[in-house]
Amino acid sequence: MTNDSPSRPCYRIILALDIEGSTTRTNSAKARLRTVMYELLEAALHGAGIAECHRDELIDRGDGVLALIHPVDDVPKTVLLNSVMPTLARLLREHNSGHPDRRFRLRAVVHAGEVLYDPRGCFGDALDIAFRLLDAPSVKHRLERTTAPIVMVVSDDIYRYVVRHGYDGIDDHGLESIGRVTVGDARHRGWVQVPEAARYPTVDLSAGVTPSAIP
Repeated sequence: MTNDSPSRPCYRIILALDIEGSTTRTNSAKARLRTVMYELLEAALHGAGIAECHRDELIDRGDGVLALIHPVDDVPKTVLLNSVMPTLARLLREHNSGHPDRRFRLRAVVHAGEVLYDPRGCFGDALDIAFRLLDAPSVKHRLERTTAPIVMVVSDDIYRYVVRHGYDGIDDHGLESIGRVTVGDARHRGWVQVPEAARYPTVDLSAGVTPSAIP
């Protein structure tokens, strides 16, 4: 009998992305969007000084990607919020503007916690919480209500210990509670935000207008 008990939890900052409406795309279109998503994420990470030595290899999720960043002084949690996310939003906006036939939008989540590894990959409560927040219906609905290229949801831990303290460069405006998601027998609060919200009008869904119809 093998011993499958996890023994070495490793603290990681968690950043995950998911492409909106990927199941409606052809496989060829998905391939192109995945390539761009990876390129934009790598550019945003490197622009913030997060090199390969600061993180695990990016983990593919089909219509998304997971980045697990190591807890080093050179990469505080603040850099995810004041550099990586704004840069990613800008790069995606520029891509969509320059390639209207390949426009796409993203949901993003930022969390942190203990991650476990085995020969098959990574797992643990922290990842369950992050993905449950990322896939929350209220987060998807928030993206539907904006013309912005990306929305970001942060866990309550990130909000409490980073966002609300107003560290330099962190935009704490426009945060909306998404209520709580359930993981196991615990409930976890999240907060959603549209980066650079002032740039983008809110969509009136009752009028039958969708963001995909807006150039």
